[in-house]
Amino acid sequence: MKDSLSALREIERNHRSALLAITKKAHLTIAEWQLLLFILADNTTQEQLSNATSLDTSTLSRQLKNLVAKEMLNKTPTGRDKRQLIYSITELGKQSVNQINDDYKQLANQIFDRWTDEEKNLLQILLNRLDKSIARIEKHNQ
Repeated sequence: MKDSLSALREIERNHRSALLAITKKAHLTIAEWQLLLFILADNTTQEQLSNATSLDTSTLSRQLKNLVAKEMLNKTPTGRDKRQLIYSITELGKQSVNQINDDYKQLANQIFDRWTDEEKNLLQILLNRLDKSIARIEKHNQ
């Protein structure tokens, strides 16, 4: 039997692989899907997105440029000098996000279809406890 942290790493790899297949079907990366979710949550400027995502400016700019090229986002210049951009999701972007969200929900249902509510609640409690333990260690090491 694997130790808990090794099992978590393997679970994360498998989960990421499944999520990659879901986002790829919609012609997006996982990061692009997550960025679209932030834009849907009213983070529409690069500054707001940078704060919300904690991405550096060059990474964020590249992802936004890719989403505009894929016609998932529109950008509208604003301000007196028209240098600031407002990003809005296109209809294609909304359809892609909805498809990924639906497929992701279906994946979660498949994963937990034989789990009782009690088992799911216990898992959530244990994961929260693990997260707090790791955060405590990270804080101590800073």
